[in-house]
Amino acid sequence: MSVVVERRRARPLQVSLAGAWRYWLRNAAVFRRTWLLGLMAWFLEPVIYLVAMGLGLGQYLEQIRGIDYIDFIAPGLAALSAMYGATFEATWSAHFKMERAGIYGAATATPVSIEDVALGEAMWAATRAGIYGAAFCAVALPFGVFHSWWALAVPPVLLATGFMFGVMGIAYTYHAKRIDYLAYYWTLFLTPMFMFSGIFFPLDRLPEWIQTLAWFMPLHHAVEAMRSLMLDGDPIAASMSTLWMIALSLALLPLPLRALRRRLT
Repeated sequence: MSVVVERRRARPLQVSLAGAWRYWLRNAAVFRRTWLLGLMAWFLEPVIYLVAMGLGLGQYLEQIRGIDYIDFIAPGLAALSAMYGATFEATWSAHFKMERAGIYGAATATPVSIEDVALGEAMWAATRAGIYGAAFCAVALPFGVFHSWWALAVPPVLLATGFMFGVMGIAYTYHAKRIDYLAYYWTLFLTPMFMFSGIFFPLDRLPEWIQTLAWFMPLHHAVEAMRSLMLDGDPIAASMSTLWMIALSLALLPLPLRALRRRLT
C-alpha cells in the first residue's frame, strides 16, 4: 500500500497548453450560444452598485482623496466584475460540468488530459472575467470615471484577475465533497474581500491589522491595479499588483491540477 501511495505522489502532472486550449475552445463554443444570458447575470450587480452608490451615496459623500466618489469606486467595481465572472465559472459551472453534465469525463476520453481540463477551466474563467470586466467598463465609460490613458491597459489586468480567481475557485471546487459547500466559499471568502479590499472606502484609516490583512486579500491587489491605471496613471504600481496576482496564480495552480486527478481517478 505504501508503495502505491508513493508512486501516485511522484507522478508528474500531464498538462499542456495545447490540450487546455482545446478544452477552452469547447467552452467558447457553448458560450457563443448563451453569451447574452450569461453576460447579463453577473456584470449587472457591479453596474447597480456603480449607479446606486456612485450617484446615490455620492450625493452625500462627494469626494474621496480629491476625486468624485463614483470615480473612486468604479475601478474597484471593474475588478469585482472580473472576480464574479471568474468565480461563478470556477465554482457552480465547473461543479455542474464535473458532476452533473459529464463534460469532464467526455473531455478526458479524448487526448485531453485531466490536468488539461483543469488548466483550460482556469483559462476560460479568465476569459469570462475579461468579458464581464470589459462590459462593465463600457457601461462606466459615459460616467467619466476614466482619468488616464493608461486605462487602455485594463484588459490584461482583468485577465490576470480572472485567472487568479479561476485557479482559486477550481481548487476549492475540486476539493468540495458536495455542491452545498460552494456557498461557504462565496460567503466566507469572497464576501470579506468585497467589504475590505478598498472598493468602497480607503483602508488607510482602519486599524493597522485590517490593513495588513487586506494586503493578503487577492481582490485588494486587483482593485489597486485597476485604480492605478484608471485614476492615477501609474503603470509601475499597477504592474506590481498584477505581478502579485500572477505569482499567486502560478503558486496555487498545481493544487487544482492534482485535486482533479485524484477526484476523477
